[in-house]
Amino acid sequence: MRKRALSRREFLKSAAAAVAAPAIVPASVFARPAPSDRVALAAIGVGNRGGGNVWADFVTTQDDVRIVAACDCFVARRTDFAAKANEHYGGRVCEPMADWREVLARKDIDGVVISAPDHWHVPLAYNAALAGKDMYVEKPLGVAMAWAWKLREAAARKKVVFQYGTQQRSSGEFTRAVELVRNGYIGRIKHVDAWCSDLRSPGGYAEVFAERFHDTEPAPVPPDLDYETWIGPAPMKPYTKTRCTEWGAYHIYDYALGFIAGWGAHPLDIAQWGLERDGTSPVHYEGRGEIPSGGLFDTVENWDVACRYADGLTLRFMSDRVAVKVPGLMDDPKKRPPMDHGTTFWGEDGWISVSRGALYASPKSLQTAHIREGEKPVIRSASQGRNFVECMRTRMPTVNPLESAIRSDTISHMSDIAVRLGRPIRWDPVAERIVGDAEASKRLDRPMRRPWTF
Repeated sequence: MRKRALSRREFLKSAAAAVAAPAIVPASVFARPAPSDRVALAAIGVGNRGGGNVWADFVTTQDDVRIVAACDCFVARRTDFAAKANEHYGGRVCEPMADWREVLARKDIDGVVISAPDHWHVPLAYNAALAGKDMYVEKPLGVAMAWAWKLREAAARKKVVFQYGTQQRSSGEFTRAVELVRNGYIGRIKHVDAWCSDLRSPGGYAEVFAERFHDTEPAPVPPDLDYETWIGPAPMKPYTKTRCTEWGAYHIYDYALGFIAGWGAHPLDIAQWGLERDGTSPVHYEGRGEIPSGGLFDTVENWDVACRYADGLTLRFMSDRVAVKVPGLMDDPKKRPPMDHGTTFWGEDGWISVSRGALYASPKSLQTAHIREGEKPVIRSASQGRNFVECMRTRMPTVNPLESAIRSDTISHMSDIAVRLGRPIRWDPVAERIVGDAEASKRLDRPMRRPWTF
C-alpha cells in the first residue's frame, strides 16, 4: 500500500522539528566537517537529465558524498536508480522515495539535487530552503519570476547554499574566456552575441518535433506514474504519451519556457559572468520569434531578441537558426566552425567566442592565452557538483549562486514576454519590475494549482 503523502502542514511541522532537533544534526550545519564525514544528498528527479547528472557528478566522482534518497514520480526510475546506487556503494544506502515532502523531512539529509521538470524547480527549492537543505538546482531556474523571488527570500532567511546547474562555469574553456574578457584582453566590450538550439534546430531536435508535435490524443496514465504529482502546480491536462517525457517537459508552456530558457541559460549565464553582471540584467528587450500552434508544443522558437543594458552595452540573444545567418558570427570556417550554441564577446581590440570544447579568438594568439599573475581570476572549480559539496562544507558562495541564476533567467523571461506580446519590454533591474506595461507585468507570475501552492 502506498504510504500516505504528508500534507503541507505536516511537512512544515516535521521540517521545523528536524531543524530544531538536538539529537541528530545534519553535517551541513557545521562550518567545516572533518574530511572523513560524508555529505548526505537526496536526488529529486532521476529521469533522463537527473539520473545521468547525479550519477556522473555525485555518485561515481565524489567519495565523500552519498545519495541516500532517490525521489521520482515514476516508480521504475526511483527504484532502478536506488538499486544501481546501492550496487555501487556496496550496501543499502539509497532509498527509493515517492514523496518529496518525506524526503525533505528527513533529518539525515544535508542537501538536495533537484532535476525535476522546470515547473517544479522553484517549488521544490523553496520547500527545501524552508527545511534548511542546501540545494543544487538544474537550469533553467523556473517558469515565473515571482516564484524565484520567493525562493531568494527563503534561501537568504535560512542561509542555505545554492548551486545553479549550468555546468559551464566549471569548464576550462569558459573559465579562460571569461578571465580574458574581464582582464581586458580584447579591450572594452561593445557587444555580446549569445545563441543556442531551439525547438526545431536541424538534426535531432527537428526530428523529435516532427515525430511528437501531433501527439495530442489522450492516453491512459502509465501505472507506475504519479501523474497528479508530476503535473503539480501546473494546470491539469489529459495525459498523452509525450507529455511526461523530457520533450513535453521542455516544450509545453505549462511546464517550461522552452529552449529560450532551458538551453538559453547556458550562453546567457556565460555572457553575464563575462560582463561581471550577475547582479543585474538588461533594461530593454525587443525582438521576434515563433510559437507553433495546433500541436502539443507551444514554446517560443526561432527567436531573435535585442537586449540593452543600462549603460548602453548590447546583447543579441538568438536561436541557432538565426545565428547561423548572422554575418561574421558562424559563417566563416577560418574563424570557427558553426556551433549550435555559444557566447561571443566583441571588444574594441578583438573578439572571443566560446562554446563547449572550443575557444576561438582574434587575435588568434588569445586562443591559447591565459591571464598573468596578479590579474583578476574567477572562481575555479573541478565540477559544478564538486563545487557545491565544497561550499556545503565551507558555507562560501558557489560558483553559480542564486542571484546569478535569477538574473540570467530574467533575460529568458523578458525575451519570452517580448516575443509573445510582440512589443518592446522595459525592465527595471533594481526594482525588478516591468515598466509601463500592466499586461506584460502579469506574466511575471503564474497561478499555482492547489494543493501545490507556496
